[in-house]
Parts: sequence; C-alpha cells; structure tokens
Amino acid sequence: MFRERGVAPSILSADFVRLGAQVDEVMSAGARVIHVDVMDGHFVPPITIGPLIVSALADQVHSAGGVLDVHLMIERPERQVAEFARAGADGITVHVEATPHLHYTLSEIRSAGCSAGASLTPATPAAVLSDVAAETLDLALCMSVNPGWGGQPFIGYSLKKLAIMRDLLPAPVALEVDGGVNHDTAARCVAAGANLLVAGSAVFGSADPAAAYTALAAAAGASS
Repeated sequence: MFRERGVAPSILSADFVRLGAQVDEVMSAGARVIHVDVMDGHFVPPITIGPLIVSALADQVHSAGGVLDVHLMIERPERQVAEFARAGADGITVHVEATPHLHYTLSEIRSAGCSAGASLTPATPAAVLSDVAAETLDLALCMSVNPGWGGQPFIGYSLKKLAIMRDLLPAPVALEVDGGVNHDTAARCVAAGANLLVAGSAVFGSADPAAAYTALAAAAGASS
C-alpha cells in the first residue's frame, strides 16, 4: 500500500478531541494510509504522541483496510521500534540523523514485521541512503519542511531532491514527501517522483477534512 500513489493524512493536525471521528471521515473518503508523527522534544522541540495513540487507532484503521504510517522524529529510534510495532504500526520511518546505526535499525523494523522507512531532513543529502537502499529500505521520506511543526511552507528545492532520490532508489522503494503538501504542490511532488504525499493541515485544517482529502487526492492523481 505504501508503494501506491496516494495521500496520507497526518493526524498531527487533527482535532484530538475528535481523533477517531476525523480518521473515520478521511478513511470513508478513501484514505488508506494514516500518518502518525511522533516527536520527543529532543530530536525536534515539540512533544507529540506515542505508542498509546497508535494502539488506540490500530483496530479502527486496520478494520477499514488501512495502514498506520508511523514517522519517528525521535532520538535513538532503534530503542522504540519494538514498542511501536506491538502497538500496531504497519510502517515505521526513522531519521537518518537520529540514529548511529541506520542499517541495524531498518533491519529491526523489518524483523518486527513492519515496512522500514528512512527520512531525510532538508539539509541531508539523498546520497546517504545509497548504502541501505537496496538491502533494508522499503520507503524513503523526503522532508519538504524542517521537521517538528505543522503548517510550514513547502521548501522549493525539495522538488529537485525528490527527483534525485527517485533516481537513487530501487524501483520497489516507495518515495514519500512530508511538509507543505497542498493543492498547489501535490502535482509537482508527484511529477518529481513522489508516490505518497503526507498532508496534515491541508486536510485536518479544513472544516471538512473528507472533502479536503478528496480534492488533494485528485490533485495528486491518486486512485482514491
């Protein structure tokens, strides 16, 4: 599912008082990948959520035919992989800047039964993925904003970086983009090589998340 073209609504921008209801709204509109941003107050300044929220959503998302795309913006993510896998994550993405043992960490994610992803902040060159791309990587994530805060504007150079990453990665590896994705940038991200687009405020910042998701999916040329 991570390799299909689609939009992954990020619950970072959801109304947590109505989290289950809002996830249901976007999944009823066709969303099948729900993105979960985990922040620890160290790798990035904000603190967000942990395995308990993943566990709380897992049955709902899985019963609707979807997957949970967990993005760990935390230091030493290898120490938390098992816990998020037990909570129900289907894919776990870690930052190359946050672990000294990227190959090991990606291998641990796969061993836990999840798709293994590696994320790059805007200042990290795509070439750092070359040694793991063919052997332990299922998904690469290009951050098109600086990680940690929703609602930031899209960094234009990310389009060139996406193209570089797509050329570097083996064909089976999914390419995800996260940050500033909206109706204006979605098609350009797809043209640059991304197949999975994370959108937070562009979906859940709307008064009608389902309609916002549908419009964004159409702009990206997604199947649903």
